[in-house]
Amino acid sequence: MPKPNLGKTQTIKKRAIYVYLPSEEMAEKWKRTAKENHISVSKFVIECVQEFFAKDRSDFVSRRELVEKVKKLEEEIKELRKENRLLKSLVDKLDEELRRYRVKPFLDDDFVGVREYSRELVEIFKMKGFVEYDELYSLLNVDPRDTELVKGYVKQIEALKQYGLIEVTPRGWRWKG
Repeated sequence: MPKPNLGKTQTIKKRAIYVYLPSEEMAEKWKRTAKENHISVSKFVIECVQEFFAKDRSDFVSRRELVEKVKKLEEEIKELRKENRLLKSLVDKLDEELRRYRVKPFLDDDFVGVREYSRELVEIFKMKGFVEYDELYSLLNVDPRDTELVKGYVKQIEALKQYGLIEVTPRGWRWKG
C-alpha cells in the first residue's frame, strides 16, 4: 500500500533528531557559527554531517573507541618498556658474565691453552687508534672499581704490547697493528 504524500510540516517529527551537546558553550558556538554564515542551526549541522559523509569514512572510529584503544596501547607500551628494562638488565648481566669468562685465562698465570682476546678491546684500539687511560673502561662499559675485570683487560693489553700491536704512551695506548 503506497504511503500518502505528507507535507514537510506533517513529517517533521519523523525527520527530527535531537542532539544534546556536552555544554551550553558548545551550543552557543554552533548557533553563533550558523548565524555568522546566515543559515539555521539545522542547516549548519546538516552541512557538517554531510561533509563528513562525503569523505571516505571507511576507517571511522568513535571517540570512545579511540580512547579505549589509546588506553590499551599505553598499557601495552608500559608492559613493553618494563620487559625492555628487564631484557636490558639481563643482557648487561650476561655481558658482564661473558667478560669475566673471557678475561679468566689472562688472570690465571698457570693457564695452558689458547687465550682468546676480547674482540671488543681490539676493535676499540683499531677504531680509535689512540685510547686514553681513563676512557678505556667507559668504552668497554666496565666499572674501573671491578679489579678482577680491570686486571684481566690490563693483562690482555700487556700481551698485545708484547706482540708489538700496542704502544704505551704517557697518556694512553696507541694501536700499531
